[in-house]
Amino acid sequence: MIISKIQEEQFSEVKPKTQASSKWWATIGISIGVFIFALDVYIVNLALPIMVKSLHTNFATIQWVVLSYLLAIAIFVLSAAKLGDMWSKKRLYIIGLIVFTFSSLLCGLAPNVGFLIAFRALQGLGAAFISGLGTAMIVELFPAEERGLGLGIRAGVFGLGIMLGPTIGGLLMTLGDWPLIFLINVPIGIIACLIVAYLVPSSTVDVTQQSFDVIGTLILTITLTCCTLGITLLQSEGFGSSTALILLIVSLIGLAGFLLAESQLSEPMLDLKIFQSLEFSLGLALRFLGNFVMAGAIFMLPFFLKLVKQYPTEEAGLLLAVPPIIIVLTAPIAGILSDRYGSRIISLIGLLLMAIGCLVISTFDSQLTVVSYILGIIPYGLGVGMFQSPNNSAIMGAAPKTSLGVASGLLSLSRILGQTAGVPLVGAVFSFVTITNAKLSANIDVTNAPIESLVFGTKITFLVVSALLLISTIFAVCLWWLEKKNWILRKESGVRG
Repeated sequence: MIISKIQEEQFSEVKPKTQASSKWWATIGISIGVFIFALDVYIVNLALPIMVKSLHTNFATIQWVVLSYLLAIAIFVLSAAKLGDMWSKKRLYIIGLIVFTFSSLLCGLAPNVGFLIAFRALQGLGAAFISGLGTAMIVELFPAEERGLGLGIRAGVFGLGIMLGPTIGGLLMTLGDWPLIFLINVPIGIIACLIVAYLVPSSTVDVTQQSFDVIGTLILTITLTCCTLGITLLQSEGFGSSTALILLIVSLIGLAGFLLAESQLSEPMLDLKIFQSLEFSLGLALRFLGNFVMAGAIFMLPFFLKLVKQYPTEEAGLLLAVPPIIIVLTAPIAGILSDRYGSRIISLIGLLLMAIGCLVISTFDSQLTVVSYILGIIPYGLGVGMFQSPNNSAIMGAAPKTSLGVASGLLSLSRILGQTAGVPLVGAVFSFVTITNAKLSANIDVTNAPIESLVFGTKITFLVVSALLLISTIFAVCLWWLEKKNWILRKESGVRG
């Protein structure tokens, strides 16, 4: 039924003044996909400590349950976005939902960690279409003066998925075991496919014949895989690992090759001219950083709550839901404020609050109470909620109107690259500091370290992250101040002329 509905859809353009009812129905349909995408990520993070024991694996290997998923999204999201500008975004979005739903079933049936990692990569392929096209579809539906509101609603729904992820995950793992966290996606995914197929209108399509960038996709695949594998090996083999060093060098060469290839191809996956806008480029850089920190924090907190505080799974799930609750409440408000006062100032306030939040988290220890945890996590949740939608609005507002699909793909890619780098790098810092403090050999899994060393590792890790956020905030303010100053000077010289 869904496929026949897709086949019946005719290529058409969304009118600038979309009917209000269609706009909101479309937002609901798109948000369902965003919801299960977010739900899946944060259910899985809660289950990682349990998977280590259930699948008889270790801390470094279990990261690939997250990383294979993120890598697949990073590799294919630009291609999905490019196809969205060439074909129907709605059709591709539904295809992504179908792949995501089917692979969720396979993940729930995986017999060992190797199969689970492979099926998660397939799930990431489906998620690339959901993540890469949803933002562009919403931007097409909302006028410029309401763009922040539309993206704020999307960010709020994403936060709702984050909020319910740990809570539902804790409940499901109490009722059964970790496979249930994947199987829950199947009925939700089927419902999402039906809603999008019947309620979301067709989107803008570039009917010009274009070719698929196979070369860029292959180079990007090699580059991202080598980079992530190299970082992960640093954890298991230490910073003296020659294999890790070689892989990281190959990834750097691959990055240079990718940029060179994209600059030479007539129809590249990524047109490098889009980065000429400072607003666009800086926004993407800050988005990468913000998601680097968020991924690292989300990855670390379950281990702290389980290994240091030794909370049961359902209680840890409820505590992990506190930041998303704050994000759900904050994101739409932040979007409205950005429409009114400008995206830059609101997103910078959010970035600063994230830095303060990570500084507070660095004070968590084994004596931490539930009340202290909730109070301490509030600045971080407020910061994430205030940063995301205004920053996204600034990026999409600076993108060329004819490249909204690619801009949306870059938006997703910067998030995924931040998460892909954040999990292993933050994990590597934590492992190195914890193992060094405990005076353990590098081949001993960090989860076996004493509680005092785990607390120390958490403290140093979040101090490093907080410093990184503060430095980046100052750097962004300076760049934007210089841009404004140059604009004023150009305007004054134009008046004199």
